[in-house]
Amino acid sequence: MNEQSSDLRDAVRQRYAAAATTVTEGAAACCGSGPTAVEVDANFGSGLYDADERAGLPAEAVAASLGCGNPTAVAELRDGDRVLDLGSGGGIDVLLSARRVGPTGKAYGLDMTEEMLALALANAEKAGARNVEFLKGSIEAIPLPANTIDVVISNCVINLSVDKPAVFAEMFRVLRPGGRIGISDVVADDALTSAQRAERGDYVGCIAGALSFGRYRAGLEAAGFTDVGITPTHAVADGMHSAIVRATKTATTATGPGAPAAHAADGSCCGVSACCTPAEEAVDPAVGVDEAKSAAGCGCTS
Repeated sequence: MNEQSSDLRDAVRQRYAAAATTVTEGAAACCGSGPTAVEVDANFGSGLYDADERAGLPAEAVAASLGCGNPTAVAELRDGDRVLDLGSGGGIDVLLSARRVGPTGKAYGLDMTEEMLALALANAEKAGARNVEFLKGSIEAIPLPANTIDVVISNCVINLSVDKPAVFAEMFRVLRPGGRIGISDVVADDALTSAQRAERGDYVGCIAGALSFGRYRAGLEAAGFTDVGITPTHAVADGMHSAIVRATKTATTATGPGAPAAHAADGSCCGVSACCTPAEEAVDPAVGVDEAKSAAGCGCTS
């Protein structure tokens, strides 16, 4: 990670640590510009959830809602699903997911901020949620095994990552074959340059780091996702939108050691071209074939 990326990640961590502290001390927080929490507006925060969804949740979980949408409303969660929330913050989406998947399912929350994790754990205890688990780590290196998650959700967090291809690859890796994503995120019009995005808002305010529609789609497809759909829901700035992002990890017909991997007509799969042939090579020249396959949970490893 270069110095600029490291500085941006530290700024994000500090921003949301401050937001968690603000909520813990009794105030509300939101996703917006500035080094500390600011007032919630119509584009971000708990107002994007129905009153019925907020009912019964700890007040601190609602107050700490920083997102630009409601991923649990679009992820089609089912009884028994194992759900992972990237950048889980105060835990509102984890708690809502836990309700939807029931006692036979499980909801994981992943966050890199100690203050947010402490707040989320306290909220889970207040809610009496037993089918939840919060993990410390980065969304670019998810601390879960491959092929173990049914649904990945996230709420206005991927735009904050300094390495979005790594996030997309990690989502693909941890999803089981047939798994899916249901994400709310800020997405920019394709015509906007990075400088124009920065003019509309800063990085920690969920604006400057947003991908364009085209780059978001291309990034997910490069990671191996299919059926990618990106649907804008409301404007958050000029040319910037909150959007619902859906995609699928295609189910394979065979699994287990030695099973052939599913691959496209061009012979690509799991970040490898000419998959399972003598001519195979990693799509990303910076990694080896075995590393690319391992990261994607590919069934064909020899």
